[in-house]
Amino acid sequence: MKVNLKSGVDKLLFGMKQNDVKAVYGEPDREYKDDEENIIYVYNDRKMRLTFYEDEDLRLGYIISSHPDLELFSHKVIGKKWAEVASLMKDNKVNSFEKEPYDITDNYFNEDNWVIFQVEFEEVNTLEVGAVFNSNDEFDWKF
Repeated sequence: MKVNLKSGVDKLLFGMKQNDVKAVYGEPDREYKDDEENIIYVYNDRKMRLTFYEDEDLRLGYIISSHPDLELFSHKVIGKKWAEVASLMKDNKVNSFEKEPYDITDNYFNEDNWVIFQVEFEEVNTLEVGAVFNSNDEFDWKF
Protein backbone atom coordinates (compact mmCIF):
# COMPACT_ATOMS: atom_id res chain seq x y z
CA MET A 1 0.00 0.00 0.00
CA LYS A 2 1.66 3.13 -1.23
CA VAL A 3 1.75 6.14 1.08
CA ASN A 4 1.42 9.38 -0.85
CA LEU A 5 2.49 12.13 1.50
CA LYS A 6 0.08 15.08 1.50
CA SER A 7 -2.42 13.06 -0.60
CA GLY A 8 -3.40 9.78 1.10
CA VAL A 9 -2.70 6.05 1.22
CA ASP A 10 -3.31 3.44 -1.45
CA LYS A 11 -6.54 4.38 -3.26
CA LEU A 12 -7.62 6.78 -0.52
CA LEU A 13 -7.31 10.53 -1.06
CA PHE A 14 -7.71 13.20 1.57
CA GLY A 15 -11.05 14.88 1.07
CA MET A 16 -13.02 11.74 0.21
CA LYS A 17 -16.42 11.34 1.82
CA GLN A 18 -17.58 8.19 3.59
CA ASN A 19 -19.40 6.83 0.52
CA ASP A 20 -16.29 7.38 -1.61
CA VAL A 21 -14.25 5.28 0.81
CA LYS A 22 -16.92 2.58 0.99
CA ALA A 23 -16.90 2.40 -2.82
CA VAL A 24 -13.19 1.55 -2.62
CA TYR A 25 -12.90 -0.62 0.52
CA GLY A 26 -16.48 -1.62 1.32
CA GLU A 27 -18.12 -1.35 4.71
CA PRO A 28 -15.75 -0.74 7.63
CA ASP A 29 -15.34 -3.40 10.30
CA ARG A 30 -16.08 -0.78 12.91
CA GLU A 31 -17.49 2.74 12.90
CA TYR A 32 -17.69 5.17 15.80
CA LYS A 33 -17.42 8.83 16.80
CA ASP A 34 -14.48 10.21 18.73
CA ASP A 35 -14.63 12.92 21.44
CA GLU A 36 -14.74 15.65 18.79
CA GLU A 37 -17.66 14.04 16.90
CA ASN A 38 -15.39 12.97 14.03
CA ILE A 39 -16.42 9.71 12.36
CA ILE A 40 -13.86 6.93 12.55
CA TYR A 41 -13.77 3.92 10.21
CA VAL A 42 -11.68 0.87 11.07
CA TYR A 43 -10.63 -1.67 8.45
CA ASN A 44 -9.11 -4.67 10.22
CA ASP A 45 -7.62 -6.38 7.16
CA ARG A 46 -5.84 -3.16 6.18
CA LYS A 47 -4.87 -2.38 9.78
CA MET A 48 -6.15 1.08 9.08
CA ARG A 49 -8.08 3.72 10.97
CA LEU A 50 -9.63 6.59 9.00
CA THR A 51 -10.86 9.88 10.44
CA PHE A 52 -13.57 11.95 8.76
CA TYR A 53 -13.52 15.46 10.23
CA GLU A 54 -16.90 16.61 11.50
CA ASP A 55 -16.02 20.30 11.10
CA GLU A 56 -14.89 19.73 7.49
CA ASP A 57 -18.14 18.28 6.14
CA LEU A 58 -16.98 14.76 7.10
CA ARG A 59 -14.06 14.65 4.68
CA LEU A 60 -11.28 12.08 5.13
CA GLY A 61 -8.47 13.97 6.80
CA TYR A 62 -6.36 11.48 8.74
CA ILE A 63 -5.13 7.91 8.29
CA ILE A 64 -3.38 5.69 10.84
CA SER A 65 -2.04 2.30 9.78
CA SER A 66 0.28 -0.43 10.94
CA HIS A 67 -0.05 -2.63 7.86
CA PRO A 68 3.26 -4.32 7.00
CA ASP A 69 2.83 -3.51 3.29
CA LEU A 70 2.88 0.27 3.76
CA GLU A 71 5.45 1.77 1.40
CA LEU A 72 7.06 5.17 1.32
CA PHE A 73 9.25 6.01 -1.66
CA SER A 74 8.98 2.34 -2.78
CA HIS A 75 10.30 1.00 0.56
CA LYS A 76 8.32 -0.80 3.25
CA VAL A 77 8.54 1.04 6.56
CA ILE A 78 6.63 -0.95 9.18
CA GLY A 79 9.03 -3.09 11.22
CA LYS A 80 12.08 -1.21 9.92
CA LYS A 81 14.61 0.45 12.20
CA TRP A 82 13.92 4.14 12.68
CA ALA A 83 17.47 5.02 11.58
CA GLU A 84 16.83 3.28 8.25
CA VAL A 85 13.49 5.03 7.74
CA ALA A 86 14.94 8.41 8.78
CA SER A 87 17.69 7.94 6.19
CA LEU A 88 15.10 7.07 3.54
CA MET A 89 13.14 10.20 4.39
CA LYS A 90 16.27 12.37 4.28
CA ASP A 91 17.19 10.89 0.88
CA ASN A 92 13.76 12.07 -0.29
CA LYS A 93 14.13 15.58 1.15
CA VAL A 94 12.00 15.05 4.24
CA ASN A 95 14.56 16.18 6.78
CA SER A 96 13.20 17.66 9.96
CA PHE A 97 11.38 15.65 12.61
CA GLU A 98 10.18 16.63 16.04
CA LYS A 99 10.69 13.79 18.50
CA GLU A 100 7.93 13.35 21.07
CA PRO A 101 8.58 10.59 23.64
CA TYR A 102 5.64 8.76 25.28
CA ASP A 103 6.53 5.94 27.68
CA ILE A 104 8.42 3.48 25.46
CA THR A 105 7.15 5.04 22.23
CA ASP A 106 8.85 7.84 20.33
CA ASN A 107 6.80 9.77 17.79
CA TYR A 108 8.69 11.44 14.96
CA PHE A 109 6.59 14.20 13.40
CA ASN A 110 7.20 16.15 10.19
CA GLU A 111 4.74 19.02 9.92
CA ASP A 112 5.37 19.92 6.26
CA ASN A 113 4.11 16.48 5.19
CA TRP A 114 1.92 15.88 8.26
CA VAL A 115 3.42 12.47 8.91
CA ILE A 116 4.11 10.75 12.22
CA PHE A 117 6.15 7.61 12.69
CA GLN A 118 5.47 5.75 15.94
CA VAL A 119 8.62 3.94 17.02
CA GLU A 120 9.03 1.33 19.75
CA PHE A 121 12.23 -0.56 20.43
CA GLU A 122 13.82 1.48 17.61
CA GLU A 123 11.36 0.03 15.04
CA VAL A 124 8.54 1.81 13.21
CA ASN A 125 5.26 0.18 14.20
CA THR A 126 2.65 2.70 13.07
CA LEU A 127 2.41 5.42 10.46
CA GLU A 128 0.03 8.38 10.66
CA VAL A 129 -0.59 10.73 7.75
CA GLY A 130 -2.89 13.69 7.52
CA ALA A 131 -4.15 16.24 5.06
CA VAL A 132 -1.92 19.31 4.89
CA PHE A 133 -2.83 22.98 4.85
CA ASN A 134 -2.47 25.35 1.91
CA SER A 135 -1.16 28.93 1.99
CA ASN A 136 -4.62 30.17 3.06
CA ASP A 137 -4.45 27.93 6.16
CA GLU A 138 -7.21 25.70 4.76
CA PHE A 139 -7.03 21.98 4.11
CA ASP A 140 -5.52 21.12 0.74
CA TRP A 141 -8.05 18.45 -0.26
CA LYS A 142 -6.94 16.03 -2.97
CA PHE A 143 -10.41 14.69 -3.81
